[in-house]
Amino acid sequence: MPTIAIIGAGPGLGIAIARAFGREGFSAALVARNAAKLDALAAELHAEGIEAAGFTADITKPDTLADAFTGIRQRFGAVDVLEFSPVDMSALGAVGVLDVTPATLQPQLDFYLTGAIQTVQQVVGAMITAQSGTILVTTGGGSINPVPFLANISIAAAGLRNWTLNLHNELKPHGVYAAHIAISARIGAGNPAAAPDVIAQKYVELHQTRTEPELHYIALD
Repeated sequence: MPTIAIIGAGPGLGIAIARAFGREGFSAALVARNAAKLDALAAELHAEGIEAAGFTADITKPDTLADAFTGIRQRFGAVDVLEFSPVDMSALGAVGVLDVTPATLQPQLDFYLTGAIQTVQQVVGAMITAQSGTILVTTGGGSINPVPFLANISIAAAGLRNWTLNLHNELKPHGVYAAHIAISARIGAGNPAAAPDVIAQKYVELHQTRTEPELHYIALD
């Protein structure tokens, strides 16, 4: 059974992605910092007939990531799809463009960009060896269309987008597919097009087609 590892798994888009891939025969490794929440998400998926388990890690702490992925491999085997979509706006703090300083920017870079790099390092070597695998990296739409009041987050997201697009080009000859997904939507706020399950299906489609380096999903009406 193939496995998807979802980094930043939560009750919105994260579990929707697990559910969408679960319908395609995947098991789901859910990675986040809160063990109790992960256990609740895994139980919900189990009730739907999807094999799932939670693994705690902090993406800013490489040792915890290494431990989580060791646990994933012991439980499920190799990771076939990695999806990266952690969010921590409340703890890190968004600031407007005129308030960006090294002090307000660095935590965003550490969390989003460095966090993604450290996470991808956990799987990319094995994917290259196997000549197979998918890496899907999610940001907000500010990575493409900068949002002035989220300026520090947008800078970090844009850097993550750039790195992922380069990753797409670098990994393609090795049979590994990487893509960036930018979401301009209030997920789950009432617009049917912004429903988590609708957006999650786009991730499955990207994995199945394995061609496009990027999707900007817009549902702002």
